[in-house]
Amino acid sequence: DEVTYNAHIIVRFELEKMLVNNEIRVDDLPELWSELYEKYLGIRPSTYSEGVLQDIHWSGGMIGYFPTYSIGTLLSAQIKYAIEKELGKTIDEIALENNLGLIREWLREKIHKWGSTYPPSVLLQKAMGEELNPEYFLKYIESKYLKLPEQFL
Repeated sequence: DEVTYNAHIIVRFELEKMLVNNEIRVDDLPELWSELYEKYLGIRPSTYSEGVLQDIHWSGGMIGYFPTYSIGTLLSAQIKYAIEKELGKTIDEIALENNLGLIREWLREKIHKWGSTYPPSVLLQKAMGEELNPEYFLKYIESKYLKLPEQFL
């Protein structure tokens, strides 16, 4: 789920760093996975398939890949708020108006047309006027899960 997924990624990243630095052996992974999962998420997997073997990344040689998912999550929240600020409407309002072309055009103009012209940090600065900022993700999660819509109050 989008609330706890980044904690899952932190578990993977910490274990990957230890593996790459020869601080642990592959045989240590199941127990260390369970310990870190319990530490960060309060869950202790009961099987390897619920824990260390729950996806194919490591078995496919994709070490160090998971943090890119967190970066994407942070970026998407920041882009969401930048679009809403510039267009003066929420993404939901734009969708309800069946006007997703507004979002597409914003993305084309601010992000897509530049391709790989700029490094991500420069592109963020140009598109949104600031560097990657995790506060937008926290704001998104809080608004979605911690605040009831006005009609429910």
